[in-house]
Formats: sequence, C-alpha cells, structure tokens
Amino acid sequence: MTVIRSPAEFDSGDLYVDLRESVGVPLFLKCEGFNFARSIKLKAATEMVDGAERRGVLRPGMTIVESSSGNLGVALSMLAASRGYQFVCVTDARCTVSSRRMMRALGAEVHVITEPKPEGGFLAARIDHVRELCAGEPGVVWLNQYANPDNCGAHYRRTGPEILAAFPGVEVLFVGAGTTGTLMGCARYLRDRRHDAKVVAIDVVGSVTFGGPAGVRMIPGLGTGIRPAQLDESLVDDVVIVEERETVAMCRELAARGFVFGGSTGTVVSGARRWLARHRPDADVVAVAIAPDLGESYLDSVYNDDWVRDLPGSPPKP
Repeated sequence: MTVIRSPAEFDSGDLYVDLRESVGVPLFLKCEGFNFARSIKLKAATEMVDGAERRGVLRPGMTIVESSSGNLGVALSMLAASRGYQFVCVTDARCTVSSRRMMRALGAEVHVITEPKPEGGFLAARIDHVRELCAGEPGVVWLNQYANPDNCGAHYRRTGPEILAAFPGVEVLFVGAGTTGTLMGCARYLRDRRHDAKVVAIDVVGSVTFGGPAGVRMIPGLGTGIRPAQLDESLVDDVVIVEERETVAMCRELAARGFVFGGSTGTVVSGARRWLARHRPDADVVAVAIAPDLGESYLDSVYNDDWVRDLPGSPPKP
C-alpha cells in the first residue's frame, strides 16, 4: 500500500508498454503520465522548486511565474497549491482548454498570449511577458525552465537511472525535444556512465531546435521557436523531425489499441517507428521511448476531427 501526504510524492517511474504488436517495431514505451500532474513535467517542476527553496530564492508567501505550453504549468500549479505559493502561468493560444482549466482549478492565474513575436514566435512573446511580471517585484520568482540546470538535473538523477535499471542493455533511446531538459538529462547520464546506447531526439516540423526553419505549430509540447539554451548536440546521435499530422495519426493508432496518449507521446512514437524501420529493420533491438504525457488534455484537439481538419496542410473542409 502506498500512502502519501502531498501529490508530488507519487510518480510511477517503472511502467512500460511493449509496443511491438501495436506499432510493428520493437519498442518499449516508458509511461511518465501516471502522477497527479499527468506528465513527465512533474519531475522538472519538483526539482526546480526544491532547488529554489534550497537556495533561498523561493520563500513562503512568494509567487512563482513560469512560461509553459501546458504540462509544466499544470505541474507547477499542483506544487504551488500543495506548498502554499501563488503561481502565474504564462502560456499561449495553443495551450489546451483542458490544461488551462486544470491550472485554474488548482488556484493558478493563467495569462494567455495571443500574438507571437516576429522572431521567436509565441515563446519569445511569453518570455517577454514573464520578464514584465518579474520586473521590480521582489516577491516574484521565475524558475526559467529553459536555462534552469534543475530541469536537466531531474532527468539525470531520476529518468536516466530508471531507464538503465529497467533496461541495462538499451541500445536506442528516443526522447522528444522541447526545452531539451529530458533529452539532455538522459543523454548526459548515459554518456557519463560510458553507455553506448544511441540517443535519438524527436522534434517537430516548424521547430528551430536543430536548425530547421520556424513554422506554425499547433500541438503544444515539443518543438520551440528559440534554440534551447540547454541543448548540447554532441550528446545526440540522430534527430527525427515529425509532422503534426503524423502525430495525430499515431495518437489515434495507439488509441485504437486502447492507449490514449498525448500529442508529445504520439510525436515520439511516430519518430521512433520511422527511425527503427529505416535503421534497424527486422532487428532484435532493445529500444526505449519516453512517453511524456497522457491524452486527456488533447480530447478537444488531437482527438477532435474538426480541430484536426484545421491543421495547416490539411485538406479543406467539404
């Protein structure tokens, strides 16, 4: 029996789905959405808040401010509520309605940015707004997930070790690239242990993370309009770029098997399947992919036919 006193104390780190029958390639999916925040972002949120508290930057009665496309905002809303802080999430119009409602239900204040910057898009606009909120306000703390070492540290100390404990012989690890906290933390952990697993980053069309042109992205989570400060490409062996329509197709393919995952997970699995089919066809490979989220927050988007028809590049409505 598990008994907890605060929501952050529960986070299942040892659940994997064998996707071989579901997607046709040998792939174990590490499910990170079985916690009260419903995503892997609980790890980063907890480590960043703990670190700020240890350093004395975050003290009782203060307000946390963070830019998020959704999942981190939910995780920080939960932590703020459980620890007695106020929280302001700066997000944008792509954040799902469900995520916004969840943050508000947890007592957070949600600021929705509706106009992107010419350079840097919505992310740049969100960060500008965060800086405005923090200017001259001594009681406001920006954790800054984009440059905070505790973001990567969460996955160096937890996610990476969890994967090696479950699969010591892992040969390929697929990780989605957003802030690159998960990607860098896991990759650095493997390299520091001189493990020879290939690390394959999964990014999306329209993201500039790995040098691609900026473009419209409608599914929150992976990708970015500004190159992540934490990214060290020397730790990445390969990159797969996925279109949003591929993300939708994979999410629905998994749902047809009874697994309702989020957009980030659909992107990662889609990219992993393509890479494995191309580089390890018919091979008995030990491959692991990280599933950052579950699908409840995407019922009005990825799993909504009307929303999908409005995706850029979709055929016109009849």
